Amino acid sequence: MQRTLIRETPQNIGEKVLLKGWAQTIRDHGKISFIDLRDRSGIIQCVGQNLPKITTESVIYITGTVAARPEKLVNKDIETGTVEIQIENVEIIALAAELPFDMGQKELNLELPTLLDHRALTLRHPRVQAIFKVQEVVIDAFREFMKKEDFFEFQAPAITPATAEGGAEVFKVDYFDKKAYLSQSPQLYKQIVMTAFERVFSVNKVFRAEPSVTTRHLTEIVSLDAEMAFIESWTDVRNMADRVVKYILREIEAKCARELKLFSIEVPATIDETPTLSLREALVKIFEKTGRDVRGAKDLHPEDERDICNIIKEETGSDLVFIYGYPTKKKPFYVYPNPEEPEFNEGMDLLCRGVEWLSGGRRVNDYEQLLAQVNEWGMDPEKISMFLDAFKYGAPPEGGFAFGAERITKQVLGLENIREAAMFPRDMERIDVRLGEL
Repeated sequence: MQRTLIRETPQNIGEKVLLKGWAQTIRDHGKISFIDLRDRSGIIQCVGQNLPKITTESVIYITGTVAARPEKLVNKDIETGTVEIQIENVEIIALAAELPFDMGQKELNLELPTLLDHRALTLRHPRVQAIFKVQEVVIDAFREFMKKEDFFEFQAPAITPATAEGGAEVFKVDYFDKKAYLSQSPQLYKQIVMTAFERVFSVNKVFRAEPSVTTRHLTEIVSLDAEMAFIESWTDVRNMADRVVKYILREIEAKCARELKLFSIEVPATIDETPTLSLREALVKIFEKTGRDVRGAKDLHPEDERDICNIIKEETGSDLVFIYGYPTKKKPFYVYPNPEEPEFNEGMDLLCRGVEWLSGGRRVNDYEQLLAQVNEWGMDPEKISMFLDAFKYGAPPEGGFAFGAERITKQVLGLENIREAAMFPRDMERIDVRLGEL
């Protein structure tokens, strides 16, 4: 008999079907037993008599008849709640060992280390799976939007001869008998490719050797990057970033209703024109609204990000806010200085619900200016010669942006720790197993 997916069963009332999946929960009431069977498409209740001994999470095949459930017994919380399977036969394919904790609860009330130590098992829980279904939509929606806007997709290398952003927070690699680095960002490569294809984007793994363990940072992330040529202003980049983020949020709302319901959460609120403030304006507003005097700061600290988001939400109803005009020397060498105030650049960040989501802005496209800034930032031009060549031989006004799939997932679902939004998180303490155990 051909397999039927669980989500198809409501259309097969009265028919015999073969279902294949995992025994999510088992309720034994003497002669009558209930099995909640799970496959990739959903969950369904199965009922039978004198069933063989089955353990939770065992892989089983069930043959039975689809029956309509009495109206008073309909389960409105699941898509198959109007039907059940009257079991005729159960075949045990793989009997699961005793579980280290209860997987049958709506929420896995586990400490984060336990959740991650047993990742091979916890990935099977519907609430954990919901996180990565949302993340899949985030990445897919980014790709769909960029392609609709005529952006060309490419894949940047993960091993590089130099770092895009400078600094010491990079992983060194023994590359045969030479020294190389794991990429912090595809930034330099997407700018090179931009000079050939005008509009480009990539979905890449990037690596940050940040010596910190916080709820918002990871060592390895999925970076969603875009770069665009022939811009008139940094605001063209802001507008494109604004549109793609709003598109992603709409797609999550449309395609992840069940997942959002599991977390009892709504997607971040947006308005037609996302508020945009300079860094100096944001710091003044924080002082006026909270009394905290952070005027003159060179960047937004986590408390500042939370405060300005709360203020903008209260004033406009928007969970999104753009902040621009950071000190030039606080950003990478390729960011474009404001011609009228060169000490401030034309870079920007997008904040949402108290956390930075996206960074970007206009880039330097003039070769001589770029070379001057490379030297001023103390970088070795020889190590990025291929990057510089792209501008030496003619590059248009351009800019771009990047954001992490995990951080957006975390913020949309209101997760406490970004590690929950990484299927196999890497940080200072863990590479699948805790490093102290190696």
